[in-house]
Amino acid sequence: MSVVPAEVLSDGAPPAREQGAAALGPRARLWPSLVAVYRAQLSRARVARIPLLFVATFQSIGIMILMRGVVDGGGEARAVVAGSAVLVVAFVALNLLAQYFGQLRASGGLDHYATLPVPPAAVVLGAAGAYASFTVPGTVVTAVFGCLLFGLPMTHLWVLAAVIPLAGAALAGLGAALGLLAPRPELATLLGQLGMSAALLLGVLPAERMPEAVRLARDLLPSTYGVEAFARTFGARPDWAFVLGDLAVCAAVGVISLAVATWAYRRAAVR
Repeated sequence: MSVVPAEVLSDGAPPAREQGAAALGPRARLWPSLVAVYRAQLSRARVARIPLLFVATFQSIGIMILMRGVVDGGGEARAVVAGSAVLVVAFVALNLLAQYFGQLRASGGLDHYATLPVPPAAVVLGAAGAYASFTVPGTVVTAVFGCLLFGLPMTHLWVLAAVIPLAGAALAGLGAALGLLAPRPELATLLGQLGMSAALLLGVLPAERMPEAVRLARDLLPSTYGVEAFARTFGARPDWAFVLGDLAVCAAVGVISLAVATWAYRRAAVR
């Protein structure tokens, strides 16, 4: 009996296991995957766009109207306007994103993404970017209304083009991590609301009126540096070195929080 090599019997075709691996194709790259996830999430949440913008914007404008009876102007007015504008970002990027990933994990939606050849970072960044995009109109409207209400200059409102994405990245990463690490969706909702409440109390209220212990807790909140950077631009001669320093800290926190969210996604997807 002669021994015939397997390659001859199969006419040079690779084994079935190798054929299956080849049929799946190479793993998608990060940037095209991120864009695809971003577009999918943006179109999915488009139906809820108007209610989200209305609630987040109305909440921040209402807070500024209430604070108008307590704060007259100066540095306190700058803190109130800047904190209220960033609060719109916190409402969507932190609170709603925590709820979304908490529900996605509980419903088994992570299994769908796990079967796709999409990098985990693309899923987290795409969803975070889509939710943060909804904050742009509300943040601008809140900032303009606050400037008119407190008589602040609107010369440097263009700095929101840097504050919104950087603060949004930091808060979205934190919200995604909370939603993915929470064992139950109800707990993810609770953590997201607590985080938004912290952004409200520690970001809108003037820091000069807070106790020292509360100021230390304020420094640990990612949105604080976005608020500080925006508030500094209301001065007659803004110190741009401090503005850039606050934005750099916000960017660094955003990178760290998104990295933690990506790790939390991998951890939740394999369970």
